[in-house]
Amino acid sequence: MTEKVKLIGATNGAGTAADAKVTSIVGGMAAGADCIDDLDVLRHGAMPAMFAGTRAPSTVGTFLRAFTHGHALQLHAVYRRFLGAPAARTPLVPGAEQMAFIDVDSTHKRVYGRTKQSAEYGRFNGIRTLHPLLATVCTPQSRPVIAGVRMRGGKAADFRPEVRQ
Repeated sequence: MTEKVKLIGATNGAGTAADAKVTSIVGGMAAGADCIDDLDVLRHGAMPAMFAGTRAPSTVGTFLRAFTHGHALQLHAVYRRFLGAPAARTPLVPGAEQMAFIDVDSTHKRVYGRTKQSAEYGRFNGIRTLHPLLATVCTPQSRPVIAGVRMRGGKAADFRPEVRQ
């Protein structure tokens, strides 16, 4: 990961130890964290034995605020490699050899602040949103697994209007 994600020019040391900060985010999410403050769960109990080098929530927040759209694309490259490795070794989607459901959906995620890259005023009047396209895979025996995420640029439409003649 360290060769793919580079936060060059980030202030306050935000770019150092990117691998430990991303591991802190992923580990915290796996432990049930749903916001930056919840990442403190990694500092309790036996978690330090599982996640060495975790960072404080405030440090992770500084790291995330230094991100640009280009950095998100760097993380996307890491994610694609990461997803392939466990899928080759474990049955993430059991039963996929018989039947798999692939769902491709766009979504809108509200953002705050005027400097958020890739955020646009679009479908929701007066609300700035990010507009990613998500692909999930599941089977009758498994929960959905996010197979891919791609940010959509600008005011990409969710749908194409039906053309009648």
